[in-house]
Amino acid sequence: VNGIEIYSMKIDSKVTSRFAHNVITSRAVNRGNAQKEVFFDVELPKTAFITNFSMTIDGVTYPGTIKEKEVAKKQYEKAVSKGQTAGLVKASGRKTEKFTVSVNVAAASKVTFELTYEELLKRHFGKYEMFIKVKPKQLVKDFEIEVDIFEPQGITELEAEGTFITNDLQNIIKKTLSEKKGHISFKPTLDQQRTCANCSQSVLDGDFIVKYDVKRTTPDNLQIVNGYFVHFFAPTNLPMLPKNVVFVIDISGSMSGREIEQTREALLKILDDIKEDDFFNFILFASEVHTWKETLIKATPENLDEARKFVQGIHTRDATNLHGGLMRGIDMLNAAHERNLVPKRSASIIIMLTDGQPNVGISNTQDIQAHVKKAIEGKYPLYNLGFGYGVDYNFLEKMALENKGVARRIYPDSDAALQLQGFYDEVSNPMLTDVELNYPENEISDLTKNSFKHFYDGSEIVVAGRFIDNNQNSLTVDVRGEGANDVLSYTTQQDAEQTAKAFQEQEYIFGDYIERLWAYLTIEQLLEKRIAASGEEKENLTAEALDLSLKYKFVTPLTSMVVTKPEDYDNQDGVADKPTEGIDIFTVLTSVSIQKLCLIQKGAQIVIPWTISPQLSYQYVSQPTWYTSVDGDPHFIISVPQKEDAICFNINENPGAVLNLINDPITGITVNGELIGDKKTSNDAKIQNTYFGKLGIANKHLDLKLTVTPEKITVQNGNKKTGFTWLDSITLQQEGLTLIINRKKNLVLSMGSGASFVIVLHQVWKKHPLHQDFLGLYTLESDKLSEQTHGLLGQFFHLIDFSILEIHPASDPKKPDATMIVKNKELTVTRGWQKDYRRDPKHGIDIPCWFVHNNGAGLIDGVHTDYIVSSLF
Repeated sequence: VNGIEIYSMKIDSKVTSRFAHNVITSRAVNRGNAQKEVFFDVELPKTAFITNFSMTIDGVTYPGTIKEKEVAKKQYEKAVSKGQTAGLVKASGRKTEKFTVSVNVAAASKVTFELTYEELLKRHFGKYEMFIKVKPKQLVKDFEIEVDIFEPQGITELEAEGTFITNDLQNIIKKTLSEKKGHISFKPTLDQQRTCANCSQSVLDGDFIVKYDVKRTTPDNLQIVNGYFVHFFAPTNLPMLPKNVVFVIDISGSMSGREIEQTREALLKILDDIKEDDFFNFILFASEVHTWKETLIKATPENLDEARKFVQGIHTRDATNLHGGLMRGIDMLNAAHERNLVPKRSASIIIMLTDGQPNVGISNTQDIQAHVKKAIEGKYPLYNLGFGYGVDYNFLEKMALENKGVARRIYPDSDAALQLQGFYDEVSNPMLTDVELNYPENEISDLTKNSFKHFYDGSEIVVAGRFIDNNQNSLTVDVRGEGANDVLSYTTQQDAEQTAKAFQEQEYIFGDYIERLWAYLTIEQLLEKRIAASGEEKENLTAEALDLSLKYKFVTPLTSMVVTKPEDYDNQDGVADKPTEGIDIFTVLTSVSIQKLCLIQKGAQIVIPWTISPQLSYQYVSQPTWYTSVDGDPHFIISVPQKEDAICFNINENPGAVLNLINDPITGITVNGELIGDKKTSNDAKIQNTYFGKLGIANKHLDLKLTVTPEKITVQNGNKKTGFTWLDSITLQQEGLTLIINRKKNLVLSMGSGASFVIVLHQVWKKHPLHQDFLGLYTLESDKLSEQTHGLLGQFFHLIDFSILEIHPASDPKKPDATMIVKNKELTVTRGWQKDYRRDPKHGIDIPCWFVHNNGAGLIDGVHTDYIVSSLF
């Protein structure tokens, strides 16, 4: 791309006893005749820690070093003060973190990037899963994924799949499996990577997933190596415990639209999975708290039918009394146990779902946490699900961790109902409660967490520790847990010789894997404890986690990796950070091609008050002389006034993809759009119809973010959020911003430099079997943006010229083909029409244009996948 050829990309993963050591190596060459910027851009699992990064330029290697975050920050600030560019940044996605580094490479020179990261693979639904993001963005001559797995217990099953894998590519995945070893290889040729026979675009774009499980002849497995041990506990064939579930659901006004519909959908599916021995109830909270039943009731077929009717009737109301809803649920569960309304041997859990922040009743989050902790008293776990980005995720996470549960963000996408159901599935099959794994105190130090409220079917408990005496080579463990019928209690023993014997076949795995696994798990749990801690306890936990992060060279939220680039390349310093979900999900990150690196941290934000004025009608006086737009499936229209003509193209991408439409580093304005699909797709359709279901417009300089969906409009000014629906007719004005909502029609936005946008609402019949509501974006006065503006639309704000030659008939006589000369390229184009919906959102006005095929190939800079970004902001 742009003269830079990635000629080799290799992903090498080695897994020993669930601990994965991954190395990504990318080699590129500058085929141009001038110095070019080369990017190394990868997405890693959120659960992984980077352990090393290096660049090799013309045979000289420049390694990364792990430093305390404050030290790295000072080094970064020093570089920025000299006007130097920065190297490595990160953006959060749903499952991944994105790391990008760039370096200027001379003509004909080569660069090699090597990134190493490690993670402990978790067991979900009976399988360990390793996730590799594959997205080279161009054809790669030497592309390879190699995965080697060694499990001393033995491997029972091994599978590999990819979201981008076609039937042809499936045969390229090579898999071998012996008793203790598994091997996966994926090495497509250049032709096999192509989207079609003569295409230059790569089909390699998606997730490559490896899943496996191990033999379990005993409930657990102990391994001892070099003075450290790891204990895996996952008993099978135990009877299932009945469970008592209280669902505490936010039905405040902010949950209206898709969110409450998806919640109803998820709850109905969950009701299908509740077992007859289970007990359950629903508690709904808005300003007031409402319960379905006064007590928990048994999941009989009759009660489940009644529950389904109740769920179908759930609708949203006013404000958010989170404290009231949660306390009602806790009191109900406490009363059920005290009055013996539920089985003595059963597992109780509370699942709370909210999309906002408490604003009625007790709304101070610290008070809520204290009341909840006192009421639960450690008796059962609290699981907090935060719907979307309006929640105080730190509060939800801290409260869950204080009460032996976890918090999970539910992303407001088309699959939100599946996310909710998926979480329930993880906790729907408890097999044991109050699990304790006890080790001799006089033999073991630095033990990781060894007591667990619940053990769920298909999961695994992992405990690791260090021997006080490095020469000790045996360990005895007492295991205890409460089962459905009786107490599970036994003693297990292991010695180092048995582990060594089991590892005789191992040839390629690093020998200190148990020590690094222990360090990884310890850091992970210290950081988790730190969330709920305060004062001196938090300082001690931080210091301990920092020491281990530096010792074992892990990039964690407390450390950064600094890469010092050579003086010949502007002496650039790159900083890699490990963010946390609660703090950084909202952070807007600058691109590495801009002049600064955004160190990921929570900064001070200034809130500017809104002024709301009477509704002003927006009318178009005349057709603008210059505009660009994207509407429909996404149809891009580029007006070329000097030709009195237009160019158009489509982008075919999967639902859920987020496209960068406009990015102006000077004014700070960015516009991104998230795609949605039809409710269902035709089996005959080669290309799925997609539309924009969400638009995000941000002005970095004003600290403003506008999120628009077919249901609502949210304006975030610093920390302050204001929400509207398409039923509103208002005008908002403040310095540098005017926002006009024309009820159920369009939204007109003018911000910063005077650039204006119109967002058109397309509504379809609610019960339409195929289509759903979507949005269109039109730009006005785009000349107010800077010359550095880019993006799928933004690159065309600068004058573009073209010539049309050789017009000739095509298969459709109304749509002739022609040759277009544009950007010194010859493209085959077709005459056609696209719709302009600004004046008539229902029917639109036909705009004649020359249609560029293959996702605008040859017209847009690079390829369309270059414009896919990880999140809306």
